[in-house]
Amino acid sequence: MSKIRVLVADDSALMRQTLKRIIGDSADLDLVGLARDGDDAIAKARELRPDVISMDINMPKLDGISALQQILQEKICPVVMVSSLTQQGAVTTFECLELGAFDFVGKPDGTVSAHMRGVAEELVAKLKAAASRGIVSRSQRSRPVRQPNPPKAERPARQNTRPTAVAIGISTGGPATLQEVLPQLPPDLSASVFLVQHMPPSFMASFARRLNDNCAMRVVEAAFGMLVEPGVCYVAPGGRHLCVDRKMTGEIVIRTPTTPATMFMPSVNVMMESVLKVYGSGTIGVLMTGIGDDGADQMVAIKQAGGHTIAESEQTAVVFGMPREAIERGGACVVAPSHQVPEEILKAVRRTSLCPPASMNTSRS
Repeated sequence: MSKIRVLVADDSALMRQTLKRIIGDSADLDLVGLARDGDDAIAKARELRPDVISMDINMPKLDGISALQQILQEKICPVVMVSSLTQQGAVTTFECLELGAFDFVGKPDGTVSAHMRGVAEELVAKLKAAASRGIVSRSQRSRPVRQPNPPKAERPARQNTRPTAVAIGISTGGPATLQEVLPQLPPDLSASVFLVQHMPPSFMASFARRLNDNCAMRVVEAAFGMLVEPGVCYVAPGGRHLCVDRKMTGEIVIRTPTTPATMFMPSVNVMMESVLKVYGSGTIGVLMTGIGDDGADQMVAIKQAGGHTIAESEQTAVVFGMPREAIERGGACVVAPSHQVPEEILKAVRRTSLCPPASMNTSRS
């Protein structure tokens, strides 16, 4: 089996050498070239025709965004962005993802990082996944304009409806996919939405704000003690789990523990397990693109508890890892491409919220 041919583009000589060693240590990757700026990256991409490119964002002459656009326009190969973990770095990275970058890896120490070895496994996995998937086509769907949320008293009454939760787990390829899915959900959705996206902690606040700007429903970064309301999407905070708890008053509140220790923090499995304990069969699990199997076991548990589960199909999944595991374990009631997931969520919410409440294990504080 031939190795995956990788081109590295970074203006720092130290970073180029570090990335060269990381790629050299992988039995599946072969470094075919090093580029020092965007112009050089485009020229070498045209000449060498690599399978995938590791692209720095901040480079002289031509930056990584412009080089990304040209490489994707010419359909040369997929690109994984290497970004600084700053607020501005987050904004620029999300722009790259919306333009068609496969995914990104954050530099632990900023623009020039001496600790890239700490993210070596993640980088190699994403380079391999990108090469396997090829260039990702980002559909440009119209997005509804988010209207200001009405005061509490003006919200439509949701009496005699079953408490319903949509628990969404997503990883590699997730930010761009969510920009296709979440904007299609209405602001008066009769369910609360809980979202876990695997992402560096420093990116989460910017990520939540960007989703909020593009969605009709309100999107917030979840915080400890926050009161859960329908029609709001709660994004797991960076470096903490997203959990819920039902108080003696019946109110449901956010909890953000740092235990249990898991491979991913936040964890889709931990979030879904917590949501299922509070909402029972009123839980709708959604598992989309991502490497690994986080969330697959809890999709099975949600289905077995009488809830509804939706897995993204291989047709659109940037990486068909997490949803495939859920499907193969029998945890998917519905398998659908990403552009159909919003309608599947709406249908499930309508069915679930109108059903009489089943017995639920309601944790209390």
